Amino acid sequence: MKRTPLAAIVAIAIAAGIWAYQSDTRPLGEVHAQNTTVAAPTAPPGKQIPEPSAVDQDAPYQEACAREGLNESECVGRLIWFKATGGNERFHTYTFQQRIGVLVDWYRVLRADQRDDRFWAWGIINDPACCKPGDPECPAKSAAETYGFDWCPGDDVLLKYVGKTGYVDPACGLKDATLDPDDPHSQGGKADQRHSACDLKFGTSTGALGIRKFPNPRFDAARWKQLNSDLASWSGFATTKAAATGIESDQRVSKLADASVEPPFLIGTSCGSCHIAFDPLNPPADPAHPKWENIKGLIGNQYTRMSELLGSGMPKSSLEYQMFAHARPGVTDTSALSHDQINNPGTINALINVAQRPVFKGELVTKWRKAATCGTEKDEGKCWCEPGRDGKCWQKSLRDDDTTTVYLGGQKVVLPGVHHILKGGEDSIGALEAIQRVYFNIGSCSEQCWVNHFADMRQVDPQQRGFGQTSFDIGQCRRDCPNFRAVEDRLQNLLDFFASAESDQTDLHAARAKTRKVAYTPADLAADLDKEFGKGAVSRGQTVFADNCARCHSSLPEDANGPFKNRDFAAPNEAHPRKVRADFLGNDQSTPVTEVGTFRCRSLHSNHKIGHLYMEYASGTVHQRPLVADIPERNELKDGGRGYLRNISLVNVWATAPFMHNNAIGPEICGNPANKDNDFHRARYVDRDGKLLANQPDCLRYDPTVDGRFELYKLSMVELLHPKERGSKRTLTNSDLIIDVGIRPLEGKTEKPLGGFGQVRIPEGTSAGFLNGLQHKQLIGDLFLAKRDPARLEATGKKELTPTLAAMADEVLKHPARFVDILREKRDFLSANYQTCTQEIENEGHRFGEDLSEADKKALTAFLATL
Repeated sequence: MKRTPLAAIVAIAIAAGIWAYQSDTRPLGEVHAQNTTVAAPTAPPGKQIPEPSAVDQDAPYQEACAREGLNESECVGRLIWFKATGGNERFHTYTFQQRIGVLVDWYRVLRADQRDDRFWAWGIINDPACCKPGDPECPAKSAAETYGFDWCPGDDVLLKYVGKTGYVDPACGLKDATLDPDDPHSQGGKADQRHSACDLKFGTSTGALGIRKFPNPRFDAARWKQLNSDLASWSGFATTKAAATGIESDQRVSKLADASVEPPFLIGTSCGSCHIAFDPLNPPADPAHPKWENIKGLIGNQYTRMSELLGSGMPKSSLEYQMFAHARPGVTDTSALSHDQINNPGTINALINVAQRPVFKGELVTKWRKAATCGTEKDEGKCWCEPGRDGKCWQKSLRDDDTTTVYLGGQKVVLPGVHHILKGGEDSIGALEAIQRVYFNIGSCSEQCWVNHFADMRQVDPQQRGFGQTSFDIGQCRRDCPNFRAVEDRLQNLLDFFASAESDQTDLHAARAKTRKVAYTPADLAADLDKEFGKGAVSRGQTVFADNCARCHSSLPEDANGPFKNRDFAAPNEAHPRKVRADFLGNDQSTPVTEVGTFRCRSLHSNHKIGHLYMEYASGTVHQRPLVADIPERNELKDGGRGYLRNISLVNVWATAPFMHNNAIGPEICGNPANKDNDFHRARYVDRDGKLLANQPDCLRYDPTVDGRFELYKLSMVELLHPKERGSKRTLTNSDLIIDVGIRPLEGKTEKPLGGFGQVRIPEGTSAGFLNGLQHKQLIGDLFLAKRDPARLEATGKKELTPTLAAMADEVLKHPARFVDILREKRDFLSANYQTCTQEIENEGHRFGEDLSEADKKALTAFLATL
């Protein structure tokens, strides 16, 4: 018996969840006319200078900095957050498609003729500075000029270099912030040794904030026109081969994957692509046409369909689409790119009152720290000095005394510890490093550093690279990836932006005052809430919160700050230059997921455990967290410090519903776009048997207005405090899943499979979570050993499994057409032994407050709306 036939057979098992249950306000033309091109300045030796654009790309960003009162460092950090891709345009154009096998159809997402539908379909925020070619006042008069995309500032230069070399990226013109004299690499603020800003890679906007484009020097206009019939269209580029061949499996083949025809643009993403969102204090009148003053960079986009965007070039019948493209709006799988076969969706972090976020002393942190010299150390794995720089060195060491430096309004503040970032606190070696890791998560330095450490879903041979994850080396990445160094040298600017006024709280009373254009104080809000929720509701709600919630949802413990019952949870931090709320309203402590009871698959996320991809970004303290014994999964699936969640901050919770780390508690929300091919809303409410209810509650259309956010908050609070009335939510596949298996010679236009296999069709309604969680590689290996070397399998501790596995292998080889039936019959066996997380109901748990009286539930809802 060979491993290959079993591999082909059990590849189908990936889908075996079947058994579980069947601005500038002037017109753009005026701006264009008044911003005449000036002569390019002379570049200093060795420094590239971007060609001036007719329209200043940075003007609205500088205006935003002035509007928010940001200083120089904060403003530079903001510009990087919004624009810098860290060189990931190659990843999103080539590597993601060819190494990971997931196709992005960027034209489908960004086509200019559907600009007005873009927010409703994909949840992404339109760039106010861009325009649709052919519109009045738009510099581009036809879509062919922009290859079907929006026209954006800087495109008068960029478009000249499509199909040509020589483009100088706008990031080369970044005016860096003043040097920090306390930075050992600056030699007292006298030596600027920062890596070239060119490698931040800004490009120009695609028309969607946070998604950037770059000219492709390999583009051939003649071949493009031959393929698509028109320079404005990408239709031939995305069309599947089946249109020409009529062969069913060719539905899953297109030019998106093979790079035989180069597109006009390389597309990259900035960190802001997920975090840029509408300002709760000043929402747009029309979400499809926002103004710059409607936009914030840190609160997190609760409407983004990033998972569907990244799978936009895949047919619904493909395995990859059904595995990746099913998260709720505002949610992305933490391991969507660095897939660890655990279904762990998480909301985009809302970065609010960042300087008040708790830090943890005494964390055991092994990381690279800045140094002026390596002394006699020659091992580059322990210390490294950057060539061509004077005393710009990094030393790796284990310490337990790390602090976090932030600059609040230019004032240096040292926080006594490190933060715990991500939903399970995994990013825990420092805030700067946590920011840097985000760039890896969006594709930066992929080829130089980490793509070879990925687990390849199709690699079933344990002796080959890609069978499982391995840890990438931060030191090697620093040495080999210039984009890493460009970002790293400006991380403090990014953290300063995080702690700037742009992250300050957005209170409901201030939002109502701004939108109603009247004086409206906290007292006015309390009075209106008392009218809505009952006399004295806000005051009573504060008592309920102190008695029932504050032990987790206060960052100021009683032993150091006095009893909760006497606490003003809205009190300002008088030492803060802007006097933001002192209490972060979340303690960020690691809480066993079984104590909270929410969707535990997120807590089993494994990318940060020892030996896995992001191991070096988790502290030893996190790695050593005790095993959570009452998690029902096997020990090897909950070890390495997993099994914990941190609670969320309740600051401005009125604006960020639905709730929980997967947005599952509260109504389902949707965009209801005009183009129904881009309507990604899924039915999720199921009955006791896990089957979809015939009558699904209507989803609520995206509504970023103050009243819309508050209404969604109230409905979500009802579900939170009435768990028996939530119903059950479970994500199922929304299309038949087709897996092509084995050799299939053609007879005419019909594929004739050899050996009884060719195609397996898994019906719509299969568990999407199970697709993510099935350990198909281990199953393949164990089936092989059960037949060829059972003693070896038994030696791994699987003696009790061996007879069942051997019987399954015999049955599958004898009756391949019964494969899915065989898996269904062995449902309990496979679930117990080859699934990473067995929980499928997504809105369970957090039953705290369930036993409160109805009056107290209303009171708590009223009080939380004031925070």
